Amino acid sequence: MALPARHTETHRADRIGWLRAAVLGANDGIVSTASLVIGIAASHASPGQVLLAGVAGLVAGAMSMAAGEYVSVSSQADTERADLARETKELATDRAFEHEELAGIYRARGLDAELADRVAEQLMVHDALGAHARDELGITEMHSARPVQAALASAATFAVGAAMPLLTIVLAPAAHAGEVVAGTSLVFLAVLGGVAAQAGGAPVAKASLRVTFWGALAMALTAAAGAWFGAPA
Repeated sequence: MALPARHTETHRADRIGWLRAAVLGANDGIVSTASLVIGIAASHASPGQVLLAGVAGLVAGAMSMAAGEYVSVSSQADTERADLARETKELATDRAFEHEELAGIYRARGLDAELADRVAEQLMVHDALGAHARDELGITEMHSARPVQAALASAATFAVGAAMPLLTIVLAPAAHAGEVVAGTSLVFLAVLGGVAAQAGGAPVAKASLRVTFWGALAMALTAAAGAWFGAPA
């Protein structure tokens, strides 16, 4: 008798950690750097000053993203470790209560009392802390905090995103640098939103429109500020 074809599934949940940091970094790199150089250009600064401001924004932004992600995700990791330490202590001092707590979780999910009790018992024999971490605390290896990974992803993608408007400045005519940077950056944002949505299995058009709208708003406000406070032509 022929064996049934092997069933395989592809899930995107394991991408959540790095995808969020990567999209945030690239989006921030494009929006903040493009807005910065557009605002400086609107103030009638020289092309060299515009480029210098953009490079400074790239370096400062990449370091800021790395530091911010590392600190915030480290805080999450510290909380996870504290919860696991407390759960380990509770398992050592009151295992019967922890068993009943786990069984109660399974009853709430639809198992009958007897089956919930047996499942809790077997899982606690196999890996009590892992069962409580997953089903009581919601901590899994897939979604656990990774500060270094988040920091590196944010810094690298910010730099890549920021490099796009900077390259545009170098190639665009000096007289129209602001307009060209704005137009190309909106295209970059639309592509970024679509790629991120595709990787995460979300609607592409909605994601592209969302990031493009907020990017356009940021650039418009910064250009207005540059024109208002800048030196006269």
